[in-house]
Amino acid sequence: MKIKANGIQIEYDIQGQGPWVVLSHSLACASAMWDEQAAALKGRYKVLRFDTRGHGGSDAPAEPYTLDLLADDLHGLLGKLGVANAHFVGLSMGGMIGMTYALKYPRAFKSLVLCDTSSRVPPEAKPIWEERIKIAAEQGMEALVDSTLKRWFTDPFLARRSSVVDRVAAMIRSTPVAGYVGCCHAIPQINITDKLSAIQSPVQIIVGDKDVGTPVAMSEAIHKAIPNSELVVIPDASHLSNLEQPEAFNSALVKFLSRVN
Repeated sequence: MKIKANGIQIEYDIQGQGPWVVLSHSLACASAMWDEQAAALKGRYKVLRFDTRGHGGSDAPAEPYTLDLLADDLHGLLGKLGVANAHFVGLSMGGMIGMTYALKYPRAFKSLVLCDTSSRVPPEAKPIWEERIKIAAEQGMEALVDSTLKRWFTDPFLARRSSVVDRVAAMIRSTPVAGYVGCCHAIPQINITDKLSAIQSPVQIIVGDKDVGTPVAMSEAIHKAIPNSELVVIPDASHLSNLEQPEAFNSALVKFLSRVN
């Protein structure tokens, strides 16, 4: 389904009944990244998945985006759908959107689950993002598929779980260049660690122990900055911990949501 919010058409999907849970995907993915989690949650929750601006079936304006803009997209979507209060789960860029949203719209979320994400991108990492923008603009998304998969999954998983890897590769490949580039402008601007203590909602932080994109230290920094947050480290998982170790990920997520519901 699609709805117009904050000036763009946003693709979204709703499953299940119960308290709202919003799932926000990573860069170069789409809402299908959450298939395993939606299946695990829809029996007890009303699960809202959406494609971030520039991804999947949502519009992809050719311009630099900001995390404030992406948070406002979500705010517009929730407003149009009449969602006044929800649990939020975001991975990587999705987690950045969630933190930005929670600071911009206090008390909007019942809880936040921040997965394989960061509240700050160090200045020395910014050339990496500039290079990714250059590759996408000059060579297209295909040129980024292999290197991205190697960052997102451990070598053993890449070798044995081709069905999942191929599914993610297809999402990367089909991401509009304009959308990828727009979000690559937004991500390296994040620098909100010092503001996170203002978040009053219960917070769970999940990270794969082998995540090289947003290493455990970045989750530890978020955990330290948010009072009473909890940190869960998933063994044998890299950046897309929800797909590499779905049983462990879902177990941690469901226990947390049951506790704060």
